[in-house]
Amino acid sequence: MRPERDTLLRTSVRCVHGLMAASALLFTAACAAGEPAKAGQTADPAPSPFHEGQIIDTATGQVVSPDELISRLLRQEVIYLGEEHHNQFHIEAAHRVLTSLASRGRRPVLAMEMFGWDGQDVLNRYLSPQGVSREDFLDQVRWQQNWGGPFEDYEPLVRFAKVQRLPLVALNPPKNLVRSVAKQGLEQARQTPEMVQWGMQDEQIIEDPVYRARILQQLRACHDGGPDAMYRTMYEASMVRDEGMAKTIVSQVRRLRAGSDRSEGPVVSYTGGGHIQFNLPVPKRVARRLDNEVQQASLYMTSFEKDRLVELQDMLREKIADYVWLTAVSAQGPPRRCR
Repeated sequence: MRPERDTLLRTSVRCVHGLMAASALLFTAACAAGEPAKAGQTADPAPSPFHEGQIIDTATGQVVSPDELISRLLRQEVIYLGEEHHNQFHIEAAHRVLTSLASRGRRPVLAMEMFGWDGQDVLNRYLSPQGVSREDFLDQVRWQQNWGGPFEDYEPLVRFAKVQRLPLVALNPPKNLVRSVAKQGLEQARQTPEMVQWGMQDEQIIEDPVYRARILQQLRACHDGGPDAMYRTMYEASMVRDEGMAKTIVSQVRRLRAGSDRSEGPVVSYTGGGHIQFNLPVPKRVARRLDNEVQQASLYMTSFEKDRLVELQDMLREKIADYVWLTAVSAQGPPRRCR
C-alpha cells in the first residue's frame, strides 16, 4: 500500500471494516500457565478447548449447536453476521443460517455491505422474475469499482435471495459519499451533493467514546505515520458509514413491524466483522434509533488458527460479539493483521 495521503483516504472507504476486525488482535493477555516442567523435561502442551466448527456463546463461554443457535436467532428482529471478506467458509456459514431460517418458515431480509445504496435499483431488477443478465447486473452495480474481488464468492447469497424471492437490501452508503467525508471531514461534507442526495445531511452522527478509541487505535495501527487530521476524517467516515448502515437496517425493521406477515424477517445483516465488533459500530446505533426496543444478536465469524489461541481468548473475554463461530482459514490465507 502506498503511503500517500490520498491513497490512504481512498483505501479507508473500503477497509475500515477490516481494521475494526483486527482490533481483537491488538490486545495482549497472559495465558494461564500449568505447573512448570522439571529440568530436562518438556511439558506437554495443554490440549486446546477450541476447534473449527464451534459456535461459542460469549456470555457463558459454552459451545452451542447449530440447531440451538438457529432456535435463538429465530427470536431476533436483527441478526448481524460479521465475516472476513471473501472467506468462503464464512459465506457458507451465512448461507447455512439463511437456509435454516427459511426451512423453519421464515422469510429473512438479507442486507449486504457488498452493495451500495446507489445499486439498489439494479439489484431489485436482477432479483425480479424478468431480471437483467448477470453481466449487465455486475456492470450496472459497478461491482469491481464499489467492492472488488470475485463476485462468485458472494454469489451464493445473492442467488439464495433470488431463488427464494427474498428482499436483498443494499446496506452500504454510496462510496462517493463516504469518500467525501474521508477527504473533507464530516461538517464540511454535510452539504455536499452526495450527502443531500442520500438524505444524510441532517442525520445525527453520534460519537461514542469507546467506539472512537477503538477505531482510532485500529487506524493508527494499520496506517501508522499519518497526520492527526487524516485519522480524524477517516474516523468520521467510519461513523458515517456505520450510521448509514444502521439507518438502512432500522428502516427494514420498521417496515417488518408495520406489516401483517409474521413469517417475514428477521433482517440478516452481512458485513465485515469490524462493523459488529463489541456491538459498537452498527448494532448499538440500531438500538439507539429504536429507543433500545429491539431484539438483536451478533455472530462474529473468525478463522481458527491453533497458534493464535491467546487472541481468541481475548475475543471471547471481551465479548467481541454475542457468538463467535470458528471456521477454517480461507483459501487466501489468514486475514491481514495490523501491529
